[in-house]
Amino acid sequence: MKNNYAIFPGSFDPITLGHISIIHNSLKIFPTIIVAIGVNNNKNNMYSLTKRKELIESVFQNEQRILIKEYQILTVDFCKKNNANHIIRGVRNTQDFKYERDIALANEELDSNIKTIFIPAKKEHIFISSTIVREIITHKGDLTSFLHPQTINQIT
Repeated sequence: MKNNYAIFPGSFDPITLGHISIIHNSLKIFPTIIVAIGVNNNKNNMYSLTKRKELIESVFQNEQRILIKEYQILTVDFCKKNNANHIIRGVRNTQDFKYERDIALANEELDSNIKTIFIPAKKEHIFISSTIVREIITHKGDLTSFLHPQTINQIT
């Protein structure tokens, strides 16, 4: 029997206030969230997998209901391996929703027992993306509206 775990997959390069908000909202629905750091060899990451994991761990160091794991397999296979039956996806706008919906449908085709839950971003986080954050980091801009203070301390 599956448990009530949900996974929140992503590259988290780096983890943003938007990601953190989605995780906190997910904890209102599920007793445990697995933050699943995916490895995509086609992406040029700013931070190593180890560093990304450290950044996430530092933000959630006092939260027992959040597990942080890495994976390099299909997301549905990661769900099965971890007895999770839900995938959490944050959506900021209609473009995000269309993209995520297509992935959710593909995942459902691979395993109809694993369902995707869409959680809308808070209005104050709609403009935040890791891509934008990496650009701000590169140009040494102010990160306070984008990243958790703990994350800022670790990367600056």
